[in-house]
Amino acid sequence: MVIASRRRLLSAIGLSISGAVACLMLTMSPGRADDWPQWRGSERDGQWRETGIRAALPIDGLPARWRAEVGGGYSGPAVADGRVYLMDYLLGDGAGGTVANSPSERTELAGRERVLCFDATDGRLLWKHEYDCPYAVSYACGPRCTPTVVDGVVYALGAEGNLHALDALTGKVVWAKNFKTDYGAPTPIWGFSSHPLVEGDLVICMVGGEGSVVVAFDRRTGKEAWRALSASEPGYAPPSILETAGVRHVLVWDADTITALDPATGKTIWAVPLKPGYGMSIMAPQVADTSAGRVLFASGIGNIGALFQLDDKLPGAKVVWRNRAKASIASANSTPMIVGDTLYGCDCETGFLTAVDLATGDRLWETGVPTLGSRRGRHGTAFLVRQGERHWLFSETGDLILARLTPKGYEELGRTHLLDPTGECFGREVVWSHPAFAGKAVFARNDRELACVSLAEPE
Repeated sequence: MVIASRRRLLSAIGLSISGAVACLMLTMSPGRADDWPQWRGSERDGQWRETGIRAALPIDGLPARWRAEVGGGYSGPAVADGRVYLMDYLLGDGAGGTVANSPSERTELAGRERVLCFDATDGRLLWKHEYDCPYAVSYACGPRCTPTVVDGVVYALGAEGNLHALDALTGKVVWAKNFKTDYGAPTPIWGFSSHPLVEGDLVICMVGGEGSVVVAFDRRTGKEAWRALSASEPGYAPPSILETAGVRHVLVWDADTITALDPATGKTIWAVPLKPGYGMSIMAPQVADTSAGRVLFASGIGNIGALFQLDDKLPGAKVVWRNRAKASIASANSTPMIVGDTLYGCDCETGFLTAVDLATGDRLWETGVPTLGSRRGRHGTAFLVRQGERHWLFSETGDLILARLTPKGYEELGRTHLLDPTGECFGREVVWSHPAFAGKAVFARNDRELACVSLAEPE
């Protein structure tokens, strides 16, 4: 049930791609318009731009086009050129067979990380690259990062800091790095989680270590191009691209500070402090044009967050408001989304999907329907993807939901169950993996299988 409120009250393809399909070159990736070649899509903005998609979901659900067996992990799938790429983890002999999740303790496991490549049409496994990888992380079911696919190369980062550039057709290693041995970067308690970003000829990663919180590699050779920043921890937020005041920046959020860097040199352009609890900078800071100008929002656990005004003439960020108790949202697992003058996202404290007025930071409404369902708990999660005036939400319950989100409320248009939740958090079963939307289909995974379900408009 949606909890409506006044502003100051508490109550937030079968993928078969014909050669005749026209290719659209996008700024963040050379993939086709119907590809999803990295975390949150071709432009890393959580928008699905295909047409010919269902306007409603049938009450009796949708059948899977195919399902493929996989191991554990939070890594979402990437879809490019008729193939699906995914990372997982297989426990080794004598590893215990059970991942015991404790937010404050590391689980030690023996096993193998893998990068898998499937045919997007029928789910056939085309190749795999695997390597031994002992784990000592909390929530140790598997890798966290979605592969990034650009120009026939897959960039895959594992939970213990193994970065591989692989040939997308064969799985052959092009080059590799190990953040722990190459940079002396300790593994964060929840593992390396920042999805690699390709910018021009560089692949940019959150690494860690003194002077190397951010490192840019030549994406073809793996040679280091630059390194930058020191911080108490690298955090878990992925790097992204910010364009403002006519300048292009790499935007990063470590455990202490949001920083805009020169993509060519790594030089700091501007920086603002923002320190969430437990080093948990997780969401990608969101930038949008609103009626009040260009703004940036970021938040994390501990009700730490702020809205910043971005100067349209001089590079920099100025605080508009900061999070208050029972206001705004503190996002964690799921990156929120700005639409017009409204912020939509999941609050990690309440577990509810929440709408926020960007002008004031006040909550407009909140609901647990698409996150926790009938349950209650912290870190209720749904991954938001916008398609025109509608949103697709993949709930931690394993349901795919079609909804309309407006400042007035949450309107559910239908849902279908994609996968059973196989993970655990605070005593409840969850699936915490961002899906991919490509070729008029959704691709989603849990710790046992990868599923493809067509969302094409019925003929």
